[in-house]
Amino acid sequence: MADVTVYGAPWCPDCRRSKKFLAEQRVAYDWVDIDKEAEGLRTVEELQKGGRTIPTIVFAKGGDPLIDPSNEELARRLGLTLEAKRAFYDLAIVGGGPAGLAAAIYAAREGIDAIVLDRGGLGGQAGITERIDNYPGFPEGIGGGELVDRFIAQARRYEIEMLSAVGVEAVDRDRDDLCLRLGSGQKVAAHAVLVAPGSTYKRLGVPGEDDLIGAGVHFCATCDGPFYRGSEELMVIGGGNSALEEGVFLTKFAERVHIVQRAPELSASRVLVDRVSGDPRFILHLNSEVKQLRGRNRLEAVVLSDRDGGGQTELHPAAAFVFIGLDPNTGFLQGQVALDERGFVATDPTFMASIPGVFAAGDVRGGSTKQLASAVGEGAAAAIQIRGYLDRLEREGMG
Repeated sequence: MADVTVYGAPWCPDCRRSKKFLAEQRVAYDWVDIDKEAEGLRTVEELQKGGRTIPTIVFAKGGDPLIDPSNEELARRLGLTLEAKRAFYDLAIVGGGPAGLAAAIYAAREGIDAIVLDRGGLGGQAGITERIDNYPGFPEGIGGGELVDRFIAQARRYEIEMLSAVGVEAVDRDRDDLCLRLGSGQKVAAHAVLVAPGSTYKRLGVPGEDDLIGAGVHFCATCDGPFYRGSEELMVIGGGNSALEEGVFLTKFAERVHIVQRAPELSASRVLVDRVSGDPRFILHLNSEVKQLRGRNRLEAVVLSDRDGGGQTELHPAAAFVFIGLDPNTGFLQGQVALDERGFVATDPTFMASIPGVFAAGDVRGGSTKQLASAVGEGAAAAIQIRGYLDRLEREGMG
């Protein structure tokens, strides 16, 4: 049994939000669908003296349950620190994924006083990836959660201040320094800022998608795949490395996994393509496009269209997992730093953005490879460039 139990229903948006938050913090939880489990509904009614508000979140360690909590309320109950200790730092790092954590470790070794701020959970996308097989030093592969736990432990050894569930709303110039406005209302200033908030999985943008997210349409197989244990069919939409890796993971829970790829060929690495193509549990739908997701409260059908004019096909997987690319998490930077045509941060060869003192690394940076190993490398390289920038500021101040 997990330490946290979430009572809710697939159609409930606040239930989806709470589940996403717990997954980002890598907090294990049990999910009870009160539409399916009468005992779960009775538990909710007993806890609320007849009420049925969801999500209702119960903690094994005791205390009152949380009824439809905000993310901040949930964070505080989990014991997360949501306030920075001080008002000023040498370096503020926005994003606690591999790039941000690597930069923090290198900064600490250089004697730079840094704070790491992450809107979600430390570790980023890597932390909720089932298996990472291409990170150097782990010939047998390693679980994403285990790898980022090592990153975090190393950062903590250097006593780096790290806050999760704390978003940055804006980065503004404040005379010679930079000011970060946090979602909590607190303000933090720094000589330099490293922007490394990563990216978010793209959506399909087809009819039915918004209504079914969390109710059969998902963007994280590691988070939500176990809910479909024993299914006959699941679906993965996308043909790149992330899509096929998640597809392989989903074979633990379903007899068959459909792979839907818009292009005529899979775009993943040859090793993954060969593995999937040679496994009879996978059914490939190449040159196919999702036109509609149908269902009332739950996913019931996925309508595919053959891009060569072969008509439409209707499939009935228990769930569809979408992996069709990434959008940069740069909303808080709109109108503040220069972005490229796809919304990624534009930088010079020193990783500096259009505002002096603002640097970028990892998936959010234009031209990055969107790979874990390169994100770590960029974080380290950016930290070294930031050291040089801070040295120049000090010399100019002395001059």
